[in-house]
Amino acid sequence: MQLYSAVVPATFLERPNRFVARVRLGEGEEIVHVKNTGRCRELLRPGARVYLAEGSGEKRRTRYDLVAVEKERPGQPPLLVNMDSQAPNQVAGEWLQQGGPLGEGQLLIPMALSDPGGVIIRPESRFGSSRFDFYFEAGQRRAYMEVKGCTLENEGHACFPDAPTERGRKHILELIQARQAGYEAYILFVIQMEGMKRFSPNDATDPAFGAALREAAAAGVEVLALECTVTPESLTISKPVRVEM
Repeated sequence: MQLYSAVVPATFLERPNRFVARVRLGEGEEIVHVKNTGRCRELLRPGARVYLAEGSGEKRRTRYDLVAVEKERPGQPPLLVNMDSQAPNQVAGEWLQQGGPLGEGQLLIPMALSDPGGVIIRPESRFGSSRFDFYFEAGQRRAYMEVKGCTLENEGHACFPDAPTERGRKHILELIQARQAGYEAYILFVIQMEGMKRFSPNDATDPAFGAALREAAAAGVEVLALECTVTPESLTISKPVRVEM
């Protein structure tokens, strides 16, 4: 999915706060908006090559958004990571509209097997006190899906979250309630990089989130992890990654 146009490379210098970064662009320096409020400490390191997209909107204070970064890996080529926190929902929406395809025409979402064109998909749908990223239905089958973007990895092991998230835990518990109410329920981790071997909750950072995710899986909530093909301009869901609890 093409997300940006006129992307330019730059060199990361520092991140004064979670909203902005200082980069070297050409011969000068620029303050840019960081499209991810997570910690991203392992990504945004001085000297890292980053990619900037021109932002839109009349009230902007910065010209560019920082949307991707190359993560250096000893003895390996840099890993390109999309770090735009809005991108996972965009690519997940496109993927759902296509019926959740994977591989040789295989469909991941079971309700799309019979008639992908007949699936109704609505973003930002409320259940209980939560607003989930997607609601979709086909005939008598109804489902909610929550989408999380993943940018944290270590030697091909993708993890979520990179910081404690009470909001994320709340969403999982609400998905359990939706499942108990008769809905199908999914939590989709969009891994914003490629070449991953496995995915698991980051218990070292947020054990409560990991415990909730395992509770959800036991209750019938489908836990999915999909990695993406990444370029500086685009992000496209490509294939599943093994989930380890």
